[in-house]
Amino acid sequence: MFKSETRVRRVLQEGRLVFQPVYGTIVNYRIGIRTQMPKWCLVQIMGENTVSNAGQLVGRKMILKFGKNSFVGRIIDLHGKKGVVKVKFHKGIPGQALGAKVELLS
Repeated sequence: MFKSETRVRRVLQEGRLVFQPVYGTIVNYRIGIRTQMPKWCLVQIMGENTVSNAGQLVGRKMILKFGKNSFVGRIIDLHGKKGVVKVKFHKGIPGQALGAKVELLS
């Protein structure tokens, strides 16, 4: 992954600007009454706890590196009012990946 492809957060530390990647945590699958959808996940973005901040991320790509596999998804919509977003992955993710970190790409 190249530095130019990764979305970074600008942080001012000791008078200089430092760039840090943006991560999120998979909270759960998107679920229905009798079904769960392993391609759709709810992701809490670290540091984004409002709808307006998370709304700016709609349309961005996310990547999950899990074991030897990497899963690529896209932020589709918001979920609730606490900054949780819905991500649709190209392939279904395994249940062991719940609680794993995902990285936000640009």
